Amino acid sequence: MEESEFWELVDAAREAAEGDPEEQADLLVERLLELDPETVLDFARHFESRYNRAYSWDLWGAAWVLLDGASDDAFDFFRCWLIGQGREVYEGGVHHPDSLAELLDDFDEEIDGDGEELGYAADEAYEQLTGTVAPDLGIPPAASEPEGAPVDFENERVLSERYPKLWERFRD
Repeated sequence: MEESEFWELVDAAREAAEGDPEEQADLLVERLLELDPETVLDFARHFESRYNRAYSWDLWGAAWVLLDGASDDAFDFFRCWLIGQGREVYEGGVHHPDSLAELLDDFDEEIDGDGEELGYAADEAYEQLTGTVAPDLGIPPAASEPEGAPVDFENERVLSERYPKLWERFRD
C-alpha cells in the first residue's frame, strides 16, 4: 500500500463519518475488509509508524491544551485521532503542534481528540479476514519516552508561551 492510498482510506472514512471518530473507525474497518490481509497489514504499518512518530513532548503539550489535560492513555488516543484527521492536520501537528489552532476547524472535547477505536481498526479487520490475530508488523518499536524536551504540563504560563495560538483559541 502506498502512502497516498493510506491517507485516501483515512480521509474517505473521516468524510463519510462527518468527523465522528467512532463512526470513522467503523467505516475504516468496513473499507479494510474489502482488501486482502497483506494490504490490511500494510495499512497497519503506515498507521503504527505515524502513531510512533507522533510520540513527542511537544505534541503532548498541544494535546494537553486542547483536552484540558492529557494522561498517557489520553495522549495515545489523541495520536490515533490526529492520524484520523488526515495528512495535512497530522503533519502540521507533528511538525508544529501550535499550528493545530489553525488546522482544526472545530474541536469539541466531547468527541474530538479521542481516536482510540481508530488504533484498532486494522487489527479488527485483519482478524475478521483471517480469523487470527495480526502478526508483528516488523517495524521499529515505539520509543520508551516521548521525543524532545519534557513540557511542564501543570504550568499554564509555560503552556501559554509554548502554544500561544492554541492557548488563545482553546483556553482563553
